[in-house]
Amino acid sequence: MSDLFAPKVPEDIERKRPLADRLRPKHLAEVTGQPHLTGPDGVLTRMIASGSLGSMIFWGPPGTGKTTVARLLSGEAGLAFEQISAIFSGVADLKKVFEAARARRMNGRQTLLFVDEIHRFNRAQQDSFLPVMEDGTIILVGATTENPSFELNAALLSRARVLTFRPHDAESLAELVARAEEAEGKKLPLDEAARQTLLMMADGDGRAILTLSEEVWRAAREGEMLDPQSLLNIVQRRAPIYDKGQDGHYNLISALHKAVRGSDPDAALYYLARMFDAGEDPLFLGRRLVRMASEDIGLADPQALVIANAAKDAYDFLGSPEGELALAEACVYLATAPKSNGVYTAYKAAMRAAKENGSLLPPKHILNAPTKLMKTEGYGDGYRYDHDQPDAFSGQDYFPTEMGRQKFYNPPDRGFEREINKRLQWWDKLRKERGG
Repeated sequence: MSDLFAPKVPEDIERKRPLADRLRPKHLAEVTGQPHLTGPDGVLTRMIASGSLGSMIFWGPPGTGKTTVARLLSGEAGLAFEQISAIFSGVADLKKVFEAARARRMNGRQTLLFVDEIHRFNRAQQDSFLPVMEDGTIILVGATTENPSFELNAALLSRARVLTFRPHDAESLAELVARAEEAEGKKLPLDEAARQTLLMMADGDGRAILTLSEEVWRAAREGEMLDPQSLLNIVQRRAPIYDKGQDGHYNLISALHKAVRGSDPDAALYYLARMFDAGEDPLFLGRRLVRMASEDIGLADPQALVIANAAKDAYDFLGSPEGELALAEACVYLATAPKSNGVYTAYKAAMRAAKENGSLLPPKHILNAPTKLMKTEGYGDGYRYDHDQPDAFSGQDYFPTEMGRQKFYNPPDRGFEREINKRLQWWDKLRKERGG
């Protein structure tokens, strides 16, 4: 509802409102940090110009303007604005909102319903939006910090367009600081290095940069100019945006794994440090390093698995903070080791063959024959004990007869697997010579 006729707020009370609230944009074009949405050629700008809005899901981290943009959209499109939070609302609240929207619609006015944290609604509650979206009672704008693909019903997603809000970059954060300084009529008492530190501390969150700026103005003494260390002492530090059960967790572990696979120890250490700093369980990271050793290095360096497992055990033994260094050592070792997924791909191929070929009996010549009946059936007939053969190699076929010989493991010619390759080629040669 418009506050056009609301009583004017006294200036001293207005000044006490949080800076982030006072500096909210009044028009869509004033929104910073989302040019792909609100810029001259942005998606939302084009929607407003066309005079047609559809239901949308705003997906992005905190402090990127999702709520603000929803309010501005309703104003510029001439829609009634309703806002609820999925944390505090239930079915009864939704029914009231839908009834009010139906009443407005009968009077020729449509409603934009903004639902904050929409992913917190359960499946049944999400389904309740479908009828009122389909008949035009509401235009739904849901906001979520979680991946909509995992958190929202497919039916809801099929009726709404997902728009991604990006974290603020350094340029848009600096623009927000400049707006704050203009509104306050004074500069932040920060030297250039401290100013850059402030931007990094905001972690892409526009609301955070304004809140941090307020803290600096409150804490700085008259005439004081803060350097980075003084700034950190004043505002302490903001916890990194990281949810150990959601996207932040999966994004960083994926980045760590790919940096190790890509033989970049510096990037790998950076993501490992990010996860330590955010409070990730170091034993989880230890287990992931063990997995990387098996999946991406394998027998190119057989020591990789030994070292990764030893690092995990070292952390388990030492605890924090000493144990983290062992994990960092393993991380660097894995990143700098020769890479091979030869065993990994061979294992997947063998699993596929096992599922596709059923319960085939191994060839009888390699089966033990502990009973007379089994000997009569031919179990063990023709088996050649490898240690008694030239080069300790018989060259016999060990696959089920119905399958024939298969080739799963193809080691690359690098690292220790270069030596393994030589052995396999030698055995292949002998096998052909001996008719195995």
